[in-house]
Amino acid sequence: MKEDILDTSIPVLGKPKVPSPIASINDPLRSRSFVSDNERILLNILEHEVVEGIEAGKKCLSFERAGPRKRIYFDPSKLRCAIVTCGGLCPGINDIIRAIVLELYHVYKVKNIVGIRYGLQGFIPKYGHDVIELTPDIVSHIHEMGGTILGSSRGPQDIGEIVDALERMNVGLLFAIGGDGTLKAATRIVDEILERGLKISVIGIPKTIDNDIYMVERSFGFSTAVEVATHAIRSAHIEALGFPNGIGLLKLMGRNSGFIAATATLALRDVNFVLIPESDFDLEGPNGLLEALKRRLLERKHAVIVVAEGAGQKFFGNNKEERDASGNIRLKDIGQFLKDAILEYFNQEGMEVNLKYIDPSYMIRSLPANTSDNIFCGFLGQSAVHAGMAGKTKMLVSSLNNHLVHVPMHLSAGRQKRVDLKGKLWLSVLETTGQPSLKNERDD
Repeated sequence: MKEDILDTSIPVLGKPKVPSPIASINDPLRSRSFVSDNERILLNILEHEVVEGIEAGKKCLSFERAGPRKRIYFDPSKLRCAIVTCGGLCPGINDIIRAIVLELYHVYKVKNIVGIRYGLQGFIPKYGHDVIELTPDIVSHIHEMGGTILGSSRGPQDIGEIVDALERMNVGLLFAIGGDGTLKAATRIVDEILERGLKISVIGIPKTIDNDIYMVERSFGFSTAVEVATHAIRSAHIEALGFPNGIGLLKLMGRNSGFIAATATLALRDVNFVLIPESDFDLEGPNGLLEALKRRLLERKHAVIVVAEGAGQKFFGNNKEERDASGNIRLKDIGQFLKDAILEYFNQEGMEVNLKYIDPSYMIRSLPANTSDNIFCGFLGQSAVHAGMAGKTKMLVSSLNNHLVHVPMHLSAGRQKRVDLKGKLWLSVLETTGQPSLKNERDD
């Protein structure tokens, strides 16, 4: 049965009857920190946003506010929790793991916490991956490292076997840290749990360095990615300034959405052309990128181009799409393609250029989180624990309207957030760069 896009209610395993351990902490301020399920955060569907046919500007959705509940569902002394990380690396994963463990152990007094090794493979016996016992001592310094101490993997696994493993291990609460593929898998895991009549909660913590998960205003790791990307832009700009007709070409992450490229451009404002998946562009012709780049060099003697990895895929023709283990299309290298095309064009024009190509993508993915993401990950981890301990399930912790909220998985799984070409972010990019339209006019 298809779930209602307007339904923002969060499923629960049962009525929470256990007094929260937070209430016993000898601090009068704690007694005022509890959140009721009736506290809601409003989200207005703004103009240009598309939500399953909802007329723009005509609908407000409200979401449960995240935070500790006065009564919880699980008995902490009998609960076993598990944490799994899936998909690509991203700054802040270890911070999330650490925050979950510390909150469970010190605040809720849950002593039995395990980490599942190498993503969903860790549930499947044939892979032979051991679990890790997670304690405050184990996670005390992991936020200083990039990657994930649990390891990760891509690709689907048998949902029945995953739930079998959860039953065998007597796990009552699973925290799944991952992107869209993980959220879709987590949704199917919950459905299987419900079909078996089990009392296992599944809480998602959305992970995407591209900041492209739907109904998630800000994803952890994004701030770090933008910060490092600005350093790369600065390098590209310096290289471009250092030589006659210098061109700094920088490729950044962004498979389907150009948030990193657009935001980093605004952070430094030294970029002249920003190419993102949402905005189509032509290479040749009077309004194409190559002619625009030539005009820029003739006027200013240097140029900086930032391209998101998913931009310009049309230039690779109709070759058969290759997919990775998670089903994602393997993108062609638009950065190398543009480098070759630019050099060939100016060679034919008899115009000498000096092009420097920079691709810091994998370096950024594997870095530790910056201070801003450190703090944000702490809030996300704590909020995930509060929700799970209250018996909530089939939900993810999200940031909306500068509040942490509970979002049903069905609202985010399988949907993507993209840069609005009529919105403030992209219009600010166009104003900052002075980038013209890179599309040639065509007769219908």
